[in-house]
Amino acid sequence: VQLQACGGGLVQAGGSLRLSCAASGFTFSSYGMGWFRQAPGKEREFVAAIAWHGGRTLYADSVKGRFTISRDNAKNTVYLQMNSLKPEDTAVYYCAKDRSRGIWLIRTQLSEYDTWGQGTLVTVSS
Repeated sequence: VQLQACGGGLVQAGGSLRLSCAASGFTFSSYGMGWFRQAPGKEREFVAAIAWHGGRTLYADSVKGRFTISRDNAKNTVYLQMNSLKPEDTAVYYCAKDRSRGIWLIRTQLSEYDTWGQGTLVTVSS
């Protein structure tokens, strides 16, 4: 089971980035997926998640209206489109796989995810 995230970089405030996370080694279309982030000196926090079927999503209040999570089950990939970026969005972003298969709930707790990507750094300059 492997998750490979990419797409991070340096962007000015107000700019956009799209993160991608390619999955392998499991039946991607059966699992919810999430994005989390960890800023320097802070704990890892929930950003967004999407159900296995793609029909339900959930966002942290801090990114609601600016970020969009989506998935392409044919490509085994989950995305995070980030618009109107702010300096406080600076963090390492991690994709993660829900530990339970085929559930209807969208989970926000780190403990509910059992596989993590390596992280991709997003830096937003002011």
